[in-house]
Formats: sequence, structure tokens, C-alpha cells
Amino acid sequence: MQQIMDLESKNAALQSELDSATPTSLSRRNMDPTTWLPRSPARHTLQSHRSPITCVAFHPIFSSLASGSEDATLKIWDWELGELERTVKGHTKAVLDCDFGGPRGGTLLASCSSDLTIKLWDPADEYKNIRTLPGHDHSVSAVRFIPSGAAGAPASGNLLVSASRDKTLRIWDVTTGYCVKTLRGHVDWVRDVAASFDGRFLVSCGNDQTARIWDATGGDVKTALVGHDHVVECCTFAPSASYPHLAALAGLKKPPAASSSGEFLATGSRDKTIKVWDSRGTLIKTLVGHDNWVRAMVFHPGGKYLLSVGDDKTIRCWDLAQEGKCVKTIDDAHGHFVASIRWAPGVIKGPTVQVNGTDPGKGKDDPGGVTESIRCVIATGSVDLNVRVFAS
Repeated sequence: MQQIMDLESKNAALQSELDSATPTSLSRRNMDPTTWLPRSPARHTLQSHRSPITCVAFHPIFSSLASGSEDATLKIWDWELGELERTVKGHTKAVLDCDFGGPRGGTLLASCSSDLTIKLWDPADEYKNIRTLPGHDHSVSAVRFIPSGAAGAPASGNLLVSASRDKTLRIWDVTTGYCVKTLRGHVDWVRDVAASFDGRFLVSCGNDQTARIWDATGGDVKTALVGHDHVVECCTFAPSASYPHLAALAGLKKPPAASSSGEFLATGSRDKTIKVWDSRGTLIKTLVGHDNWVRAMVFHPGGKYLLSVGDDKTIRCWDLAQEGKCVKTIDDAHGHFVASIRWAPGVIKGPTVQVNGTDPGKGKDDPGGVTESIRCVIATGSVDLNVRVFAS
């Protein structure tokens, strides 16, 4: 009897996948990466951490994936081979977040911890700890490199932003190790922070149940996003590829220019909802479906979907072209709460050396003839001690 019920529920799941499938996604041989969504089972399950995993981050160029854990270590994996490359030790308490980035040609790994510090590690020198940034007065919950927005180098920059339980955000120069700015405005623990694709704006969120958009240069709050009724766990800006879908959702006649950053964003909360906003703080849509805290989100680089994970152990895929409808749920993504999700960076094609005098008006999608193709690879990290890689 139980077997029949299991088969029936599996059948229903497959049928719903067919119902929400488009003709293009049915012929998976000529697959369009802009409509690819993860499916079970994961390609790799990476096991080695001894405590819950808090974060994952992809190296911008190599097939390296970093994960951080409450066991105070970072682990570097080869996500193509599914193998552990090394364990990085140095933090004395839980690692809460990590991110790759930094100056062009000098990729660094940044991590932050309950030990109050941010550490910078050099992937080119066996992940040696090259710098420790002290300054926060409480746990550092999130860390992200800020893109410089320079023409032809949309992903590089020497600035880093951190969010802390001490209620502040700090901006650091990784080349000197100095804190160049402290952003004050939140009245409680700041849980997450993200930068716009050109580094002009930051969004942060936390226990005060708000998200805030900041001018990264001046350090002033531009907008407060008020609407969640519990801790806001995660926040992220929408890529310009999402603008046509989000503009339609917002009832705009035409989308903002692709070169205009920070136009739309999403927040995820312990109130089990995801909210999509415009940069003026207008709520565009509330996405309801998670049965527990929403812990992390990522926009599909193709712009059509938002993916989220949470304490209901699922990955959910929301179709922004269908009013934010949840078109896919991976129920068995992990055996416990899912704390993080990241999308692999695109493959860069074309000229890598920029000539001075490149048109700075070119948008992110066309920085002087360099094209980026979407990689259909996602990583998630969970309290079940596993890092999972979902790939086409």
C-alpha cells in the first residue's frame, strides 16, 4: 500500500513538472540554459564537514567550490570531479559566510565568523591566510566582494562588505586591510548583504525585519523595505536579465535599461515568504510556498527564475514570467535545513584584455565584446553536513 502511495506521489510530481514545462524544456537535448532548472538527484554530494554547513561559494574561474561550516573550517572542493581539495583552518569559531572575488587576476576567498573576524585566503598560494580584518564587535554573518563596475571588469574590485550582529555593515579595502566605511542604520543583527552588479548599491537585511538599500559610495540609506513580519534572512539584487519579467510584474510599460543597476530586489524571511521589491521600496510581489524559514535565494542568470532554499529542506523555483508562480520544488534537496544556495559563475568568452577607452556606457551584459555563457550548475549547503552540486 505504502509503495503505491509513494508511486502515486512521484507520479503527481512528474505530472506537475510536465504541466509547468515549456516545449523547449521538454526537448532537453537542445537545452536552453536560460530555462534550465536543477533536478534530483544531485550530481555530487560532498561530505567531510563535521558540523552544519553555513555557506557555499564558487571560484570565478576554476572548478573550485568553497564551503564553510560551524566546525570552524572552510573546505575547497572540485565541483566537476566531486572531490575534496583541501581543508582551510584558521577561524576559531563557526564560519558563517564566504565569497570569492577581489582584484582582477588576484582572486581571493573571504570568510567571516562568529570569532568576530573576516579572513582573506589566497587560492594561488594554497589558501594561505594573507589577512585578518578585525573591527566588528559581534559575529560577522555575511561577507561579499563589491564589483568595481569598471568597463570590461564587471566582477573585479578591491572592496568587500560585511554584515554583523553588531548592527553595522563595514566596507573594507582588501589590498590594505583597512575598514573604509561603517554603515549604520539597522537596529538589530544584520544577517545578509549583497551588492548590485556594478557595485553602486548594497542591500542588507536582518533581525529588525527590514531590508535597506544603501548608496555604496556615500554610505547613506536610500530606501527601507518594510513588510516582512519576522527576521529577514537573505536579500539579493535582480540581474538585469530579470528586468523585463519584473517590470511586467510591476506593471511598468517598459523595463529599466539593462545598464541600470539595483532596479529590483528580493528578500527572504522567517515569515516563510519571499518578497520582490523595486528600488523605491514598493512591494511588487510576495511569493508564498515555503513551509518554513526561507534561508537563501539566487536569481537564475537567465533572468526568468528565482531559486530559494529553506528550513523545509526544499529548493523552490519561481517563474518570474508567470507572476512568480512556483513551477518546481525539489523536495528531497537535503535531509535537513538548507542554509545556502549559489549559482556557478558564467564562462567568460572573448577578449579578456580591455583596451583603455572602452565605452563605459556598455551594460553588464556587453562589457566590450566579452560574453558570458550560463553554466547550469548550482551548489547548496545544509545542516545535514552535505554540500550538493546540481548540474545539467
